[in-house]
Amino acid sequence: MKNLASISVIRDILEKSGFKFSKSLGQNFLTDENVLTKIVSGAEIDAETNVIEIGPGFGTLTQRLCMAAKKVVCIEIDQSAIPILQDNLSDFDNLKIINADVLKTDLKKIISEEFDDGIVKIAANLPYYITTPIIMNVLESRLNVDSLTIMIQKEVADRIAAKPSTKDYGALSVAVNYYSEPQIITTVPPSSFIPQPKVSSSVIKLKLREKPPVDVADEAGYFKVVKASFGQRRKTLLNALSNSPSIPLGKEDILKVLQKCGIDEKRRGETLSLSEFADISNGIFAGR
Repeated sequence: MKNLASISVIRDILEKSGFKFSKSLGQNFLTDENVLTKIVSGAEIDAETNVIEIGPGFGTLTQRLCMAAKKVVCIEIDQSAIPILQDNLSDFDNLKIINADVLKTDLKKIISEEFDDGIVKIAANLPYYITTPIIMNVLESRLNVDSLTIMIQKEVADRIAAKPSTKDYGALSVAVNYYSEPQIITTVPPSSFIPQPKVSSSVIKLKLREKPPVDVADEAGYFKVVKASFGQRRKTLLNALSNSPSIPLGKEDILKVLQKCGIDEKRRGETLSLSEFADISNGIFAGR
């Protein structure tokens, strides 16, 4: 079995297939075996685990996943990569390859039809340009999956894992932490890919929560408060909320809500915890 993480093997495949890397699809294939091992071990994939892989490329990570998991279903948008994937991974009978756009794919249906039993996890080396939409689509869909272990741009991973009152903390931090528990597994330099990206990457694991860490009366309202609070970062919380068309209260009523919650109206959104956002949203949207 050829080692798909080998640069010489990848170059040989490129030469024989005539495959061209697509900048528009953000194709950067991982060639670092140590990082591949960390992804599989960090995701805690074993013989009882089912895996959905997003964007397998040539199958570098897929090969490791198939060796460790019960079954792997990979979703690849690039039609020109499909025959290469099929050839590279022909030794595995626990693999299904789907040529599709993951954002237009019914993942709930795939889980129901492809996996009889066992835990389902998602693994991926995600294209930078579409990282956040894929993450939020999976989380908001509330799929029956245990976790996502994904390679993403380091800057985005830092934002996801950020704590209140830090420069990286924002709406993405709040949203991802509402649905999951993030853990950065490792940082990956550009030299670990072919072709090399211009920035560093991180492997991050998002362990999905059984239920959110805070109780909210209106989930949509909760995220309206979060979005409004970060929409104008230089403004005080009171001004940011009162200036937002998504918040159905006037400035005086918003002030009363903040006072009732014991939150200083001069604070800014980046200082608030998930529970403080919940208190504010419950004060604004409860009973509406």
